[in-house]
Amino acid sequence: MKGLLGRIALTGIASALLLSGTMRLVSANLAIPDHGTARAAEVVHGEPADAAGTPTPAALDEIEVLLRDIARRDEELTARAAALELRERDMGIARAELERTLDELTAAEAALEARMFASAEASENDLGRLTAIYESMKPKDAAALFEAMEPGFAAGFLGRMDADVAAEVFSNMPPLAAYAVSATIAGRNADAAREAPR
Repeated sequence: MKGLLGRIALTGIASALLLSGTMRLVSANLAIPDHGTARAAEVVHGEPADAAGTPTPAALDEIEVLLRDIARRDEELTARAAALELRERDMGIARAELERTLDELTAAEAALEARMFASAEASENDLGRLTAIYESMKPKDAAALFEAMEPGFAAGFLGRMDADVAAEVFSNMPPLAAYAVSATIAGRNADAAREAPR
């Protein structure tokens, strides 16, 4: 926008200069010699007009060079303004694309968090239901199942169960299996105690 305003201002100045030069030429051509003055025209860019008031070829050449220079500068300013507008448009497109990508990433992150929460909640519900099933079984039958399980897996369920029910299940398990599960539960509690803030 600033480049465009500058180009408009420069074009206005160039137009004023061109108008001023044209008025000088017209004034020089219409001027009437006064009291025997040999020349009626003013000096144009340091070159006088001839006796008839017509600008010299050198003065006309200077005016032509000036006009060409003004036209060239106007073309340069137009090209710069177009390049600036193109750059601003490209930056606007890139900014919109970046904002769209960020919005998509934010939405994807929110959806992933929701899925993870739903999955964790479903897993917790499943574990709760299984624990309730094992608690409702006869201690001897539950003990046989926990004996067949990997000790860490069995410890997870027995740790959730009511203490009295878990004690009955432990009492029906073979000593080595009960020891392995007990050691696993104790080890988890020991790790939790070490990790607790002081």
